[in-house]
Amino acid sequence: MKLQFLGTGSGMPSKQRNVSGLALDLSNVTWLIDCGEGTQHQMLYTKIKPRKVTAVWVTHLHGDHVFGLPGFLSTRSALDGASPLTVYGPKGLKKWLEVTLRVTGSHLGYELTVIEYSDGDTFIQDDHLVTVRKLEHRFPSFGFRIDGQKKPGMLRVDLVKELGIPSGPIYRTIKESDQFEFEGKWYDSKEYVTEPIPGKIVAILGDTIPCENAQKLADGADLLVHEATFMEAEQALARKYGHSTTREATALANACAVGKLIVTHISARYVGREEEFVQEVVSDFPSSLVATDFLEYTVGD
Repeated sequence: MKLQFLGTGSGMPSKQRNVSGLALDLSNVTWLIDCGEGTQHQMLYTKIKPRKVTAVWVTHLHGDHVFGLPGFLSTRSALDGASPLTVYGPKGLKKWLEVTLRVTGSHLGYELTVIEYSDGDTFIQDDHLVTVRKLEHRFPSFGFRIDGQKKPGMLRVDLVKELGIPSGPIYRTIKESDQFEFEGKWYDSKEYVTEPIPGKIVAILGDTIPCENAQKLADGADLLVHEATFMEAEQALARKYGHSTTREATALANACAVGKLIVTHISARYVGREEEFVQEVVSDFPSSLVATDFLEYTVGD
């Protein structure tokens, strides 16, 4: 899984950061996590193809997370995108999209499905398991735990050679079949292959203050994407507006033993203080990055 941040600011765009948007490349398809105003414009500076986007996951309905969605849906159609697209989001998203597309006379040349999720829902999309959890914000906000595909186990070549089997196409048969035949005798493949390799886990949180469901989503994740709208000195402001601080994000990363933390949704008040901001994050959790627009990060191979 490869992530590319299309917008890393909070509330409104700035010269340095667009509002929320994140692309998740799953090799053959792409997902969007939130689609704030200007997301499709940001995509023009990347290799992301709108026609390859199969799903959009909306964390919540604040404008800086969704105002770019109708435009993206229309542009995808204008670029001859014909494959179905599914949009997942909280209650209210379907009505808003239907009204917006109807009033603006927007007609899509592909099948659009809008699914409104609830806390605890799970979905299989493009062979990935997505778990949805409600977070704590001043507006209904959610986060996602994405479990990547398991990879086949490794062939135990030493055991295969003990049977006298030379290397060749049969090795692939052993890995991909329940049983295999050699010299008139059948064998169970699982005895000659290691256990499947678990897929990578990515947790992506919408706007939130620290809460139990954030811990459930982040527990043991290979990557946690967490908002850090404010630095620790502005903790009172963070609580007033339902956001997290840098050190609340790093505290969760430490508590949940995540592999990597990337913080985003950063207030424009820190323009010119980027080094100070980064230092506050990495001093608490060294395996951290502060997202900037167009940052790319790959999880796993």
